[in-house]
Amino acid sequence: MIKEQAMNGINELLDVVDAKTKELDRELWGKQFRNGFSDTLMKTLSISEDGSVYLVTGDIPAMWLRDSTAQIQPYLVLAKTNEVFQSLIAKLIQKQCDYILIDPYANAFNEKPNNNGHQTDKTKMSPWIWERKYEIDSLCYPIKLAYQLFKESGYTDHFNESFLQAAKEIVKVFKTEQHHANSQYTFERFDGRPEDTLVNEGKGSPVGYTGMTWSGFRPSDDACTYGYLVPSNMFAVVSLSHLHEIISAFYLENEALFANEVCQLRDEIESGIQKFGIVENKETGKKVYAYEVDGLGNYTLMDDANVPSLLSAPYLGYCESDDDIYLNTRAFLLSEKNPYYYSGTVAAGIGSSHTPDQYIWPIALSIQGLTSLSKEEQKSLLDVIVQTTAGTMQCHESFDVNDDSRYTREWFSWSNMMYCQLLLTYLDIT
Repeated sequence: MIKEQAMNGINELLDVVDAKTKELDRELWGKQFRNGFSDTLMKTLSISEDGSVYLVTGDIPAMWLRDSTAQIQPYLVLAKTNEVFQSLIAKLIQKQCDYILIDPYANAFNEKPNNNGHQTDKTKMSPWIWERKYEIDSLCYPIKLAYQLFKESGYTDHFNESFLQAAKEIVKVFKTEQHHANSQYTFERFDGRPEDTLVNEGKGSPVGYTGMTWSGFRPSDDACTYGYLVPSNMFAVVSLSHLHEIISAFYLENEALFANEVCQLRDEIESGIQKFGIVENKETGKKVYAYEVDGLGNYTLMDDANVPSLLSAPYLGYCESDDDIYLNTRAFLLSEKNPYYYSGTVAAGIGSSHTPDQYIWPIALSIQGLTSLSKEEQKSLLDVIVQTTAGTMQCHESFDVNDDSRYTREWFSWSNMMYCQLLLTYLDIT
């Protein structure tokens, strides 16, 4: 019944999008939107007997903290006035908090304690966990969603004791991983793919103290080369700012010390980004953001298609799209100087070590549009995305820049919904 009620709200928006895209002579945009926007609700979201909400990522039967947030985020436009969507999003936030309290180092979870997933990994697994790759962004996304629900709709019931306890776990982990050498977290996988495991007996490559917080893996679920992932630390700064505002508004009477702790942690991470995360592009002499650093003098200049990425910094709320250092970085990232930028006969954009060479991600194309200062660039990117689904009407994980019929992942809800968010932004439906 709840999903049917929600679908009624979706249908009203679908009609608006259809009308606007027809006016622009872009009916394919509307068809792609209709498919992705309804697909997430009807096929990835399930409601248990106890009323809790669970979202599978698509063709992998598990829920990622990151993906589930990105999948449901475009529904915030409906949650402004629709109580059904307010409730659904709040229930997802509750599920995310429950999972964080089970294990804040895990990135993906099972619906039940059924031992599905990567149970042979050498780390502290449990029947609830699908995968236990520690990624900063996994802990940022639920805060982002909780904050946006409040800001967009005024809804506040999700700011309960469970949210507070999850927030404390997040801060505890971030602080622990500022000094990763003292952390108990390790991760090893023995499938032969180097991106799936951490070196140094599962501890990762050595790092020095920077003030930033360490991440074992990128949002691609691939191992970090150097432990301080700058875009994820940017996300942490924004998320901790949001968390400070939440604590100050709803918990301050009993949590003044925690509010101060959140603020101090945010400032330490931001200081680390400014000191270690900004480097000189030796070819141009301009300051740019590094992708990863280790606090020992090493860094990488690149970007990955997954979010958080350096390209997504304005989308995350870390900086403005016209910020000088961001623009310097963006110019580098959207060029062949970025080792994961590929250009072909079908499209050009950013790919990932997670997928084959010369494959780019629709998610990165959506982020390029969402951070662009140009409506014309957004329009061009929307055209590219809808024209590279190989006729499936699905935004895949990645596709070959010379042949979009060569792609990875048949069904990837996060990718679909990032396209939907870009189209809503272009149409000024916010």
